[in-house]
Amino acid sequence: MKRIIVADSSCDLTREVNEEFACAPLKIRTHEREFTDDASLNVSKMIEYLENFSGKSSTACPSPAEFYDAFSDADEVFCVTITSNLSGSFNSARIAAQKYADEHPSRRAHVIDTLSVGPESVLVIEKIRELWDSGESFDSVKEMVGEYNRKTRLIFSLESMKNLANNGRVSHIAAKMAGILGIRAIGRASDGGVLDMTDKVRGETNTVATIYKNMLTEGYSGGKVRIHHVLNPDGAKRLAQTVRKDYPTADIELRKTGGLCSFYAERGGLLVGFET
Repeated sequence: MKRIIVADSSCDLTREVNEEFACAPLKIRTHEREFTDDASLNVSKMIEYLENFSGKSSTACPSPAEFYDAFSDADEVFCVTITSNLSGSFNSARIAAQKYADEHPSRRAHVIDTLSVGPESVLVIEKIRELWDSGESFDSVKEMVGEYNRKTRLIFSLESMKNLANNGRVSHIAAKMAGILGIRAIGRASDGGVLDMTDKVRGETNTVATIYKNMLTEGYSGGKVRIHHVLNPDGAKRLAQTVRKDYPTADIELRKTGGLCSFYAERGGLLVGFET
C-alpha cells in the first residue's frame, strides 16, 4: 500500500520532499514579479525585493490540479493545509480530494485544515508519520490527528508588518508606526484559525521572554517545539535556550521559513509551534 502526506508550502518543508511527502507551492505576487514557493526559491532575494517594493503584494494558493498531481497514485493521502482563514488552499485541496475519490473509488484522501501555518503544520505532519509508522489505520489516523491538532499551538513575532499592509491585512499607518517606534508585534493563531495580535514589545530580549511567557500561558509543559525563523537564527536559538532552561530534554527543532511564511512574517520574524 502506498501512502503519502501532501502539504502546501506554508509548512516550510519544500526541501524535504520525497516519495512519501509532497508539497504544493503557494505563490507570492506583485504586479512586477511572481515567486513560486518551492525548493528552488531564493528566499533571501525574495525578501530583499519585497523590502524595496512599495506597491501591492498578494499570495495565491495552489490550484486543485496541483494538489491532485501531488497525490500521485497513493492509496492513502493525508493533505495538510494552511488555515482556511488566511488562504484558499484548504478549499483547493478539498476539491482535489473529491476528484481523487471519484476517479479512484478504492483510494482515500483526507484534508486537514490546521487552522494555523508553518511550524504548527509541521507538528501535524510529524504526528501523521508517527501514527502511520506505528501501524494505525487510515480512520484511526484521521481521528487521532484531529485530536492532536487541538492540542498544538502557534505563537509568532513580527519585526515588520509592511507586507501585511501591502496585502491589505493591516493598515499602512499601523505598519509604519510600528516600524518607526521599533515595536515588535506578538500574536497567536486562535482556535478558529485567525492570526490575532496579543502583545507589543521592543527588543529581542523582550520578544523572546514574551513568546515564552505566552507559551506557558497556552499550556506548554515540555513537549515538542518547532521554531521557524525569517533570517533570524540568533533569535530562534535564544528562544530554544530559554525553553531548555526549564525543560532541558525538550524536543526542539529550528528551521528557516520558506517563501509564504517569510512573506507574512518578514525579516526577523519568529514562528513557534508547540504541544500543550
